[in-house]
Amino acid sequence: MIGDPKITLHSEKLSMGIRTIAPFKGMFAVRDELLKELRVWVRKHDIAEEGPYFLRYHVIDMNGQMDIEVGYIVTKHLPGDNRVTPGVLPGGNYASLIYSRYAMRANKTLITWAKENEIGWDRWNAPGGDAFRCRYEAYLTDYRIEPKKKEWQVELAIKIADT
Repeated sequence: MIGDPKITLHSEKLSMGIRTIAPFKGMFAVRDELLKELRVWVRKHDIAEEGPYFLRYHVIDMNGQMDIEVGYIVTKHLPGDNRVTPGVLPGGNYASLIYSRYAMRANKTLITWAKENEIGWDRWNAPGGDAFRCRYEAYLTDYRIEPKKKEWQVELAIKIADT
């Protein structure tokens, strides 16, 4: 399932997360390990009813290294540690859609729709690839209720350039 793209105004969201560099090939295995680690941290800090969890793409190089962050939306920042640190998903206009199962197709759908509608991303060229002010996939389905990732509803969102 891939929903229709739309533009929505997002408010700034506080988060706690783990940021790392991972190769594109194997990135989702890294994501899964970091999600497990972050879930333990979330339970330890008694904030399991906040959320959702997300995967943020800071810098994308599909032929090399990806600068990613696995995070969790919170209502207030907590003291971090040597792994989990506070962060912010910036407010602004985002192009987004909801999908399940087909991440690559969903990304292609959103990017094609944006090109057809002359929508520009809040992005720049970085030494490591394509850097984004904010590009993420939020896991809207509670993994405690539905453990199968292919059944999860995921919001793909990319911040639009301010004009």
